[in-house]
Amino acid sequence: MASSSGTLASASSNRYAIIVAGGSGTRMGADRPKQFLELAGEPVLLHTLRRFADPVLSVVAIVLVLPADQFETWAQLCATYHIQLPHTVVAGGASRWASVRNGLAELASYPTGVVAVHDGVRPLTPVTVIENTYAAAATHGAAIAAVPPKDSVRGLSQQGSYALDRSRLRLVQTPQCFEINLLRRAYQLPELATFTDDASVVEDMHPIHLVAGDYCNLKITTPDDLLLAEALLRQQSAL
Repeated sequence: MASSSGTLASASSNRYAIIVAGGSGTRMGADRPKQFLELAGEPVLLHTLRRFADPVLSVVAIVLVLPADQFETWAQLCATYHIQLPHTVVAGGASRWASVRNGLAELASYPTGVVAVHDGVRPLTPVTVIENTYAAAATHGAAIAAVPPKDSVRGLSQQGSYALDRSRLRLVQTPQCFEINLLRRAYQLPELATFTDDASVVEDMHPIHLVAGDYCNLKITTPDDLLLAEALLRQQSAL
């Protein structure tokens, strides 16, 4: 199938993943970056890495993007927790946009396929969500996981606030998956302040297809998130 991004990847195309973990732990009030905090006795980042290393997904290359000054810490954690899941570590940049671009550069030897970009502190993403997002991107060129908001939502104006139709809104998650050459072309453009995620980098070039995410796919940002993740992980282990 052809599109403005060229020939889309087929359903059997190679799959890659860029896991971006650049957090400092400031909002956690922790003594270490949040991706290195323990979740059920293991680093948060290990849980995330394990999701993409699941054989069901057939991901052929995983790139982990970390600040350069965290390389040694990650190497020590890999030794302590006997982490042997195949992955390559590259240095991040001054922004998330720059970090993803660095991760994408590490995949330069792969000419075609679908690449997922994922937050390193989303450790509970169901494998089914990852699979469905990869598959949708193979068909549509660009696909992201998202969920409907549960709460009422209001916009702000100079006069106060106004109600928004939440049925027309979605909360964006990761993974966000793209035909790899489409994402490469998007990242050749200059960085803009409006780039909040990879979909916002790509959307001027190609439509973004939405895939059903999962409310368990939380991004660990605050201490409450970590407590909730612990509870959800225990519940998943009991099933």
